[in-house]
Amino acid sequence: MVKAGGEPHRDRASGFGRPQRQRAGQARAGLGARPRTAPSAPGTPGAAFRAVPGLGLGEVRLERSRPPGCWRAWRGNKWARMPYEIKKVFASLPQVERGVSKIIGGDPKGNNFLYTNGKCVILRNIDNPAIADIYTEHAHQVVVAKYAPSGFYIASGDVSGKLRIWDTTQKEHLLKYEYQPFAGKIKDIAWTEDSKRIAVVGEGREKFGAVFLWDSGSSVGEITGHNKVINSVDIKQSRPYRLATGSDDNCAAFFEGPPFKFKFTIGDHSRFVNCVRFSPDGNRFATASADGQIYIYDGKTGEKVCALGGNKAHDGGIYAISWSPDSTHLLSASGDKTSKIWDVNVNSVVSTFPMGSNVLDQQLGCLWQKDHLLSISLSGYINYLDKNNPSKPLRVIKGHSKSIQCLTVHRNGGKSYIYSGSHDGHINYWDSETGENDSFSGKGHTNQVSRMTVDESGQLVSCSMDDTVRYTNLMLRDYSGQGVVKLDVQPKCVAVGPGGYTVVVCIGQIVLLKDQRKCFSIDNPGYEPEVVAVHPGGDTVAVGGADGNVRVYSILGTTLKDEGKLLEAKGPVTDLAYSHDGAFLAVCDASKVVTVFSVADGYSENNIFYGHHAKIVCLAWSPDNEHFASGGMDMMVYVWTLSDPETRVKIQDAHRLHHVSSLAWLDEHTLVTTSHDASVKEWTITY
Repeated sequence: MVKAGGEPHRDRASGFGRPQRQRAGQARAGLGARPRTAPSAPGTPGAAFRAVPGLGLGEVRLERSRPPGCWRAWRGNKWARMPYEIKKVFASLPQVERGVSKIIGGDPKGNNFLYTNGKCVILRNIDNPAIADIYTEHAHQVVVAKYAPSGFYIASGDVSGKLRIWDTTQKEHLLKYEYQPFAGKIKDIAWTEDSKRIAVVGEGREKFGAVFLWDSGSSVGEITGHNKVINSVDIKQSRPYRLATGSDDNCAAFFEGPPFKFKFTIGDHSRFVNCVRFSPDGNRFATASADGQIYIYDGKTGEKVCALGGNKAHDGGIYAISWSPDSTHLLSASGDKTSKIWDVNVNSVVSTFPMGSNVLDQQLGCLWQKDHLLSISLSGYINYLDKNNPSKPLRVIKGHSKSIQCLTVHRNGGKSYIYSGSHDGHINYWDSETGENDSFSGKGHTNQVSRMTVDESGQLVSCSMDDTVRYTNLMLRDYSGQGVVKLDVQPKCVAVGPGGYTVVVCIGQIVLLKDQRKCFSIDNPGYEPEVVAVHPGGDTVAVGGADGNVRVYSILGTTLKDEGKLLEAKGPVTDLAYSHDGAFLAVCDASKVVTVFSVADGYSENNIFYGHHAKIVCLAWSPDNEHFASGGMDMMVYVWTLSDPETRVKIQDAHRLHHVSSLAWLDEHTLVTTSHDASVKEWTITY
């Protein structure tokens, strides 16, 4: 067991060690060494900032001060106030897997709910899900996260067996403790009502569960009685404490404590037990299984009370259950594509929520919090169920559950929208102000969306690894069977120009489209084309290659002509873009360099921009044509000033633990970034 920054050592009272104490302001905060303190500015006495060694004159490094939300920048040899903030976070959906329960945790105060995706824990406001926060300190995929009953801490567990307990009251979410109760995936977590004891279960190698004190790791019992993976655990929220577990061995188990000791096995189910939950008043607990059954037991003695629905509660496996706040009703989520509300006192169904007929409509998780009833579909969508109208959800939260590969922006009906495409072929659109979002109707791409842009007629042009280019009307937002161009080989990048031209670079091929029809191609061009950009004037095309060169072509009617102009980048070209006025071409490469060429001067080299620590993968010009942004695999975003290359804004950990995949500007002060964390972020930048 290790506490943040500490080395593990054995403890007599614990089966897996006690964390060492921390030095204040260092490992306890999970921030490493204590930050230096800069001279205080008016209104921010003693504001602390991290040291920024080795910055050149004019370079800007953003650092956060205390209190959170205040930002400063280091310019040369002094601190200067630099208004800078993250404006909005459009969070990812839950990461789901067919046939596996997905836990959605509730806030004891009733304000938020949380779930996991990849290495992230996502916290969202239950009344306004567009308000979101993302915790990204796990090194491995996170499986489950639960609030402490006090509401002040969250415990989250990952596939490596690490359990992190972190603060919810501060934006930084400082790490309080870190433990490793066993080696293997943590599948569920439960707290006692006083927030002092934690039970953890999962896929351990030597054991499948542990229960211990939250602040020392000292054992307060043993979780035994199962011979296979434990899927679920819960603790009675009143004394005398009781603990229940559910396992892949088709059994539930009942424990008394503390210290918690095994009392007996419950063998009523015939298949995997996916979920066990005590009622809030502690009088009963329920078990749900892949056999479609829900059993109710006495919360104090463990004696069986009834089987909900008689022979079967659902026609498919049940993956999750959640009690109503008054302990009289139960919400269940099933693979039969329905959720149900049960009146436990009279053993009857109150409401059935049919969620659809598609396999992606299977229900894998649920939460009953105050007046809100939530369920999670296999699609990752979060459904707000309506008790008064079970046939239609109040709202459905959509977005991405897989990594986002590309984005673009467009104004439509006086509003700015963000369009994002992900690894699974899904395209989503977002209102940039409210976060309201949806997907296109109809059948779209079937594989990764690699690049998107908007043409002069207001159509979204997207290319995908399904070997197609699609044209989608952004007024209708409906996939059309007529707007699909099938290509001979897989496309990598697409760009559009005036006059109905589209240029696509594919594996070993460059294709010219005119009015959605293929009219010309360059096969085997002698290098591997990677990215493409069309000059705003519409007559010139720049193609970046894996050989580190950019070649310039002219559009002549329905053909492309190689102009014989070779622009040298510093490494394999990963992205390029013309400024909106067409005066400059910016090229980024795998050698961590951005090179800007002056178009008016015959594509002469204008300037070189250094700063990234890993391969740069994307760039985008601001509408002011004076600034451009670049994003890389180092998780950084730089905003560069064309006229003053030494002035730069460095956004470190823009998407922590995930590289930045795409960039776009809503206006000259609002930058949008996406990443493999499946989230979209808006940043406000003031020069």
